[in-house]
Amino acid sequence: MKNPILVERWNRAEDLCLLLFRMFVGAFLIWGVWDNIISQDRMAEFVAFLRIHGFVYPGMLAPASVWAQFACGIGFIFGIGTRWSGIVCAFNFTVALVMVDAQGGIRQAFPAAMLVNFGLYLAARGAGRFSVDELLLKRH
Repeated sequence: MKNPILVERWNRAEDLCLLLFRMFVGAFLIWGVWDNIISQDRMAEFVAFLRIHGFVYPGMLAPASVWAQFACGIGFIFGIGTRWSGIVCAFNFTVALVMVDAQGGIRQAFPAAMLVNFGLYLAARGAGRFSVDELLLKRH
């Protein structure tokens, strides 16, 4: 008897769904930091935000966080260095969660917590079939 909702067919779409998920999260990360990259004023606001929340060396950590998120976004979109990008993403947003977002309750913490989990998932799973990582693995 055939499965009426065709669950097995969705298994074939796993890598495509992972690609769409990676692209969506990657684009979100890039969009979220782009203003800090192109505007010194916005970066200064982020430095001030980190200072208010008790971060040490906010002048160094703000650009490091921004560029880490940007690099993760690129890595996720293209599926290159995906496992490392996942680790960096999980670390970055764990810090954000602990230092800032957790104090605001579950609604405020949810985006950072999701990015921690997404990063951990990609660190464990990899980018899937539709990725530069996969192309590089096939060559070796």
